[in-house]
Amino acid sequence: MLPVALFLAFLLLPVLEIYVIIQVGEAIGGWPTVALLLAESVLGAWIIRHEGRRAWRALKETFGAGGMPERELADAGLVLVGGVLLLTPGFVTDFFGFLFVLPFTRPLVRRLLSRYVARRMSAARRGATLRFGDLGGVHVPGPGDGEPEPGPRVVRGEVIEEDPETDRR
Repeated sequence: MLPVALFLAFLLLPVLEIYVIIQVGEAIGGWPTVALLLAESVLGAWIIRHEGRRAWRALKETFGAGGMPERELADAGLVLVGGVLLLTPGFVTDFFGFLFVLPFTRPLVRRLLSRYVARRMSAARRGATLRFGDLGGVHVPGPGDGEPEPGPRVVRGEVIEEDPETDRR
């Protein structure tokens, strides 16, 4: 599922970005659209610098106090991903980049992301893990696929004795 989602994201996102840029360009004109994209990039770079420093300071303080920096690591990761999105030209990526970077929207994104990760972790603990067989390949039962059969593992087969006379030919 993830490879398909990534493929679609890399295929559809540029098309969506171009479509939105063209629509904005038709509404406000070509040069104002370019100026708006440049202004978003400059503003994004400034916010990334400011919020990146804040996230780094919070991470260092938590490490210095001997605490577990869960929230701080999540914030640092969101600022990093948001920064990449903000520096990518386009209005759609800038929208999500600002969501990840701004200090008043980042906690909401962090909570949503942590709930998603918690659900995935609990599903993995329940045994709902992805196996090779789920992708269309051959699934060979292994540990954790149910109750193991009692007793020693037996592989049925046939013993063929070699005939020395046929080996000489």
